[in-house]
Amino acid sequence: MTPPSTNSKSYESCPSTKVAFLGLGVMGFPMAGHLALAGHQVTVYNRTATKSVAWCTEFTRAGTASGPNAHADTPRLAVHNADLVFCCVGNDNDLRSVTIGPDGAFAGMKPGSIFVDHTTASASVARELSALARHQGLHFIDAPVSGGQAGAQNGMLTVMCGGDGAAFETARPVAMAFSRAFTLVGDSGSGQLAKMVNQICIAGLVQGLSEAIAFGQQAGLDMNQVLDVIGKGAAQSWQLDNRGKTMVADKFDFGFAVDWMRKDLGLVLDEGKRNGARLPVTALIDQFYADVQHMGGNRWDTSSLIKRLKK
Repeated sequence: MTPPSTNSKSYESCPSTKVAFLGLGVMGFPMAGHLALAGHQVTVYNRTATKSVAWCTEFTRAGTASGPNAHADTPRLAVHNADLVFCCVGNDNDLRSVTIGPDGAFAGMKPGSIFVDHTTASASVARELSALARHQGLHFIDAPVSGGQAGAQNGMLTVMCGGDGAAFETARPVAMAFSRAFTLVGDSGSGQLAKMVNQICIAGLVQGLSEAIAFGQQAGLDMNQVLDVIGKGAAQSWQLDNRGKTMVADKFDFGFAVDWMRKDLGLVLDEGKRNGARLPVTALIDQFYADVQHMGGNRWDTSSLIKRLKK
């Protein structure tokens, strides 16, 4: 498991806080690590317990554990006496599984504590869990992230939050351990809606970049040179800067996987049906990603859209 990178990360001055982190995947493992590096006392939970053990071993061995960092067998045990609970799991059902029920986090959180969910999930589940938390005297913030695995490892995620303003202000200085921006964009569900906007933008950008590179290659251009040139003009984007040349090189093992993008675009399209938004290009690109899956590219990164143009 790759630990977080601290080469360029400086942590805000923040009193040590007792926190829990639920979900230690490619995002959650380094995010929880940055919380420990920032001086917070962290208890972790993961459905596969070996990852929790590996997380504790990593930070104990590295000498980064500033408090009694530990792992727990259930979400309820992990959140015992925590002021803040962070979570990053796979989808709506995973999120419900770690929050609701006798072993869920909500059953073990102390009154007034705050649950910050970094899962990319539906706005409806965010509102559902926010209402349930409020009924139990808790706070819930939906806070999906952008920046991918590299952003998590470098502690430079962009976080879009929905929820109560006072709870947000309490969580923000702690969450800045793994964030470069942690912003409240509205009430419950708004964070998830903002993440959907983010994914619509990325889908369109990657498809445009794919077509541009495939066109240039077909025309016989040196596309690495062309990308250097157009990257200094109006075509510049994060995707061009970070994925253009890897697409030219036919390499697709960087970050966010096609399977996860299809999950996210499914959330977008479902929300579009609910609110009446017209998303013709997004729907088309979702089907293009389905083509990539059929090619066996489920775990390729999202820039692999270009592969379907080279069949």
